Amino acid sequence: MTSKSANHESSRAELAARAELAAKKHVVVVGGGVGGLIAARECAKVGMRVTLLERADAVGGAIQRAELDGVVVDAGAESYATRGGRVRALIDDLGIADRVVTPAAGGAWLAGIPSVGAAPLPVGGILGIPGNPFQEDVRRILGWSGVWRAYLDRVRPPLTIGHNHSLGRLVASRMGAKVRDRLVAPVTTGVYSASPEDVDVDVAAPGLNAALTRVGSLSGAVQALRDESASRAAKAQSPGAAVEGLDGGMTVLIDALVADLEKLGVVVRTGVRVTAVTKSGDSWVVTAESVATADVPGRDARSAEEGDVAGRADDGALSADGLVIATPESSARTLLASVAPALAATDAAESPEIELVTLLLAPSAIDGAPRGTGVLTVPGSHTAKALTHSTAKWEWVRRAAGDRHVVRVSFGAQGEPAATASLDDAAATRLAVREASALLGVPLSDEDVVAAHRSRFVQSQPASIIGSGERRTAARTAVQAVAGLAAVGAWLAGTGLAQVVPDAQQEADRLRRALLWE
Repeated sequence: MTSKSANHESSRAELAARAELAAKKHVVVVGGGVGGLIAARECAKVGMRVTLLERADAVGGAIQRAELDGVVVDAGAESYATRGGRVRALIDDLGIADRVVTPAAGGAWLAGIPSVGAAPLPVGGILGIPGNPFQEDVRRILGWSGVWRAYLDRVRPPLTIGHNHSLGRLVASRMGAKVRDRLVAPVTTGVYSASPEDVDVDVAAPGLNAALTRVGSLSGAVQALRDESASRAAKAQSPGAAVEGLDGGMTVLIDALVADLEKLGVVVRTGVRVTAVTKSGDSWVVTAESVATADVPGRDARSAEEGDVAGRADDGALSADGLVIATPESSARTLLASVAPALAATDAAESPEIELVTLLLAPSAIDGAPRGTGVLTVPGSHTAKALTHSTAKWEWVRRAAGDRHVVRVSFGAQGEPAATASLDDAAATRLAVREASALLGVPLSDEDVVAAHRSRFVQSQPASIIGSGERRTAARTAVQAVAGLAAVGAWLAGTGLAQVVPDAQQEADRLRRALLWE
């Protein structure tokens, strides 16, 4: 036998041994949001036995669907950010790339502007910061006094360049309170559910501080970054969209993941509450119990039959070699209190509960798209923080709804409970109708509602919040100090699929390498 042949045989033998070892390893994943599904998939891909336990009657987490008089729509996340390309790579790998869609070109509006009411969101800015304060659509919102104050940024000495972390403080000091309150705050509240004071410039707008140092003014820095972005897009000849969705809704991704898990032999059990996790030597014991559907909060997204690959779990305990916690932060901290005590010493983040009321409106309720694809609100001006006119934004929703309209009204933000939280479904729907009428500038009544759906979910703290990176690093270090343990999800990765997906892939890879190679 030649040396080359011997090496080949040795490699085959090693791979066979690794495959045999993987087949003996059992990983339990607690939580069926996107992070949990991705972690389960990554572990199963190398041959490990995987069991996923989800408390709700369907997997998906913040990705939910609702049916309104026969129209199926997103009742949670409706799109994903394209940055990084990792979500798109996953979609390609799952064979659903033909379902990718981009939103309509129509822009958003701002509502609740003092002395103005509502106006289109100015184009050409970054996080609402204008590159040209004299631009007509900017002047309409700021007024001349606000424009001239913003212009002072161009001549004001750059005393604190490169040392600004708070987006709100940076904008107010350079361009004035009107730019912060009327342009930036609606964007950060709508996108991050957070005040601009709490948003970290370097995370939310990478390169802005550096451009400010180089150019000498904030508006000039915005323009410089946009020019650089346009130049890169031109060279790549593929500008693309900042966000994409899926024809049929984002639950198409969940369905594809569940189907792939089934092919990989993953056991998915829904309607199961994990009550405790303990460790004995190198093994984990996961104690769980069945949950009555009535005990599961706010979900009627998909039936248990669709979301449950392997049926509900019997009450009792599961043993495992590896454990992945993929629950929201509060549940994760409770479950890990005894096995990862260092986690308790780290700071927990504020995670507001967001409520979303989706309305299917009669054909005559709205004429066209009076305020583009959606509306952001100046904080304090309305009880709703944002509205999406889904039939104006997404062609697939328009086709599904026919001549009717789908509108999504969202409530709740960091430090601000959802105005619908104490209301029953009927009252929440009435409030959503009043807010939609005000935000769209059209007369709407309860009689215009064909059907409505209310969903709620906890929004983990975005990565862009000041101090979030340090908190997440401390929490992850505490988790990774425990052998055989991993944790994934938005509370550790930051909100949005563009962050959750690669983070879950990396953390699952770390766990499987530890179980198979170390």
